[in-house]
Amino acid sequence: MVHGEAWTLKELFVYPNEYIYWTIQIVMYPFMTGLVAGAFVLSSLYHVFGIKQLKDIARFSLVFSFALLPVAMIPLQLHLQHPERGIEVMLTPHFTSAIAAFGIAFSTYGMIVASELWFVYRRHFVETALALRAKPDKSPLERFRYLLFSTLTLGAWDISAHALEKDEKAVKIMATVGIPVACLLHGYAGFIFGSVKANALWTTPLMPFIFICSAVVSGIALCMLVYMVTMEIRKLMAGWKRKQDPSLPSPEAIKSMEMYEITMTSRYLVYALIAALGLELLDLLFRDYAKFQSWEIVRSVIFGQDFVNIFIVQYGLGNLVPLTLFLLPRITAKRAAVATILVLMGVFMMRWNLVIGGQAFSASFSGFMHYELPIIPHDIETFKEGLIGAILVGITPFVFFWGLNKIFPVFKYDDSH
Repeated sequence: MVHGEAWTLKELFVYPNEYIYWTIQIVMYPFMTGLVAGAFVLSSLYHVFGIKQLKDIARFSLVFSFALLPVAMIPLQLHLQHPERGIEVMLTPHFTSAIAAFGIAFSTYGMIVASELWFVYRRHFVETALALRAKPDKSPLERFRYLLFSTLTLGAWDISAHALEKDEKAVKIMATVGIPVACLLHGYAGFIFGSVKANALWTTPLMPFIFICSAVVSGIALCMLVYMVTMEIRKLMAGWKRKQDPSLPSPEAIKSMEMYEITMTSRYLVYALIAALGLELLDLLFRDYAKFQSWEIVRSVIFGQDFVNIFIVQYGLGNLVPLTLFLLPRITAKRAAVATILVLMGVFMMRWNLVIGGQAFSASFSGFMHYELPIIPHDIETFKEGLIGAILVGITPFVFFWGLNKIFPVFKYDDSH
């Protein structure tokens, strides 16, 4: 069976060799890289611009961005017919191919985020290693933790005020350099789509900027949502543990801190949401005004085949409704949670409508193709390119975040920056 035949339905005149080749994993790829870039931009609002009200969620989003980073490669690996060749993009990067730029951008960004995390948590590494060293009888787990944190110090044991001041300067430098690299990491995906001249829906010079703005929107929204869920879990645990240890913060104190962070973060999410929505509508108006040769078939897809997906789900439920919820006075945690879920759905639908919708019309301009997402896999191909494969990609960052939180605590550590 030809790749794509299992999930492609054809309508009217479509060439025999035309199928929906790019499926749910290619939708997940720009969606996940956008979350990486957006989460890092949120953390930089504190580290670069000094917005101290976002200190806690900035540290949270920095660690979460690092957890999202390795997942950005997984959708491409699952989509490849020969995934063993995927590593070649990382091992042989060059400047003559747009997709090869992923190797350069990904490696550079990974080193920047890892370096910034090290400077932020260096004091934690040193203090933890010294505390474990002082224990006379260590368990096997404590010996492993001592070895781990001693290694993570990289031999830099100085935690004097002067040394921590240098760490703070290094964090600001890393975060400042990381912002354009994070935008490049996701903007180049828009560049790849926008430079495909053979596809009428993708060809637009605004595509990289649309991708970057929507990335910031999705990254901030996901960090807000996960932060709220995590804080709710902390409130429940605080209620149980405070009976044994009254020095722990009360659920009321945690709720107050949560709402303060969410209120401040939602303002920046609204700014990014307005910018992303404005760029997308500007692109749509430009296409309608210019009326290129292929506009009629594109228009039939936008206003016909995918009208509900684009105008009802993406723009309506995914943009206008959450924007209204955020602009209403006295925002609550429940309203913010609903709004962030809708924002994430809107950004995902934007990726879906772009990737799947861009392949919906035939090169003959006289037919259409429909994508049927494989729900129950019957072979390895429909497993990777189906619903289960997409769910696995979506769950993986949270598993990584749970593990990273053991090394980079996002709540129990009061850093000096």
